[in-house]
Amino acid sequence: MSLRVRLMLILGGAFVLIWALAAAWMFRDLRGQMMFSLDQRLVASARMVAGLVQQLPQPLRAQDGERISADQSSIPDGMACKVSSLRGEILATSHQGVEAELGEEGGGFHDQIIDGEHWRSFTLSHGDVRITTADRQQEREALNQSVLLAASVPVLVALLGSLGVLWLGVGQGLAPLNRIRDALTRRSPDALEPLLVRPLPAELRPLVETQNQLFVRIGQAIERERRLTDDAAHELRSPLTAVKTHLQVARMTDGAAREAALANAEEGADRLHRTLDQLLLLARVEGRLAFEENRGCAVADVARLAINDTTGDARRIETDVEDGAAQVPLGVPLTLAVAALRNLLDNALRHGGSERPVQLDVCREGGHALFRVRDRGPGIKESELAHLTERFWRSSHSQGCGLGLAIVQAIVQRCQGQLDFHPMPDGLQVDLRLPLGAVAGGE
Repeated sequence: MSLRVRLMLILGGAFVLIWALAAAWMFRDLRGQMMFSLDQRLVASARMVAGLVQQLPQPLRAQDGERISADQSSIPDGMACKVSSLRGEILATSHQGVEAELGEEGGGFHDQIIDGEHWRSFTLSHGDVRITTADRQQEREALNQSVLLAASVPVLVALLGSLGVLWLGVGQGLAPLNRIRDALTRRSPDALEPLLVRPLPAELRPLVETQNQLFVRIGQAIERERRLTDDAAHELRSPLTAVKTHLQVARMTDGAAREAALANAEEGADRLHRTLDQLLLLARVEGRLAFEENRGCAVADVARLAINDTTGDARRIETDVEDGAAQVPLGVPLTLAVAALRNLLDNALRHGGSERPVQLDVCREGGHALFRVRDRGPGIKESELAHLTERFWRSSHSQGCGLGLAIVQAIVQRCQGQLDFHPMPDGLQVDLRLPLGAVAGGE
């Protein structure tokens, strides 16, 4: 069902309901006013006949009835009139056959059934005579129906006209949506430029702005994936070439040379495997793929799991966990927290020298958990700090694949954390801040 039809059903239904209630109220009031006017006509006719009777010689007798015939009394068509004495003698009547029962119920208004017909009567006592005027209910209803029918025609025409205007107004109001639809239909599938539709009402501007932001994010995602694909193809080509070369050497040699070539090939395959694992993790983090939402893990558990997962010598890691922060829950998925800290520890173990220790300090800092990793390696130049989180960037003395810190930066951005590098004279200090859980953060 189209939006225009749905709006018409909702608005038109409400419109018809309101008009129907208003018309019913108006017709009810009109009927009441009509019946009141007909009753007043009976009263006016009775008073008029009373004035005619007063002009006749007094006292009146039954044989004088011919002097006040229906024609002389100017009674409107369809009405009956009877003049009787207080003793019940009929002095004059305009209808034969109904005079016996007409006005027999006393003064005022009365509804009577005479010879199977419904009558509305009014009786007025004037001097020594009683004047009764009456008309048929059937004629009153017929007159009322004709008046209501005449009044309903303009109401019906106005209602239909209003629905037509509403249909046109809804169509005109939805015209900007049609322009947006046409603009999207005309675009090529790979077009990512902003959508330009003018003019637009204030209610639709956020929709177009959000659509344009989506195009920007899609463009960034495509560019990121293209760059990742290019970098991955370049980085994977070298290990594959090295593995292939070592296997060829092993095939052509024997003895120690063959064993050395196979060992080098295995080392290259391990490096290739680590690079692929890092690429897959980076793609998951930057692609906003879902991780296990096991939030609330303790800070001490994150440090312990990260140390156990390191690829270097975990015995070189010296850990100092603050007492107040050990059991504080983190507000990020456990998988991401462990991966970020593990990459920092691997990086420190790899570049901090083979015998020198790596210090891991864990404490609570406001609404964040602070993981401080300190190595005793050659350090890094100030000019190289901006390149540390770039993909596949490596310093002159680095032996890694250049993805570890890029993954940490992606995790920090996803979890609203913070990553800071502090060059030291005898190494590098890295501060990783991850947000705590809602309960811990509110303490």
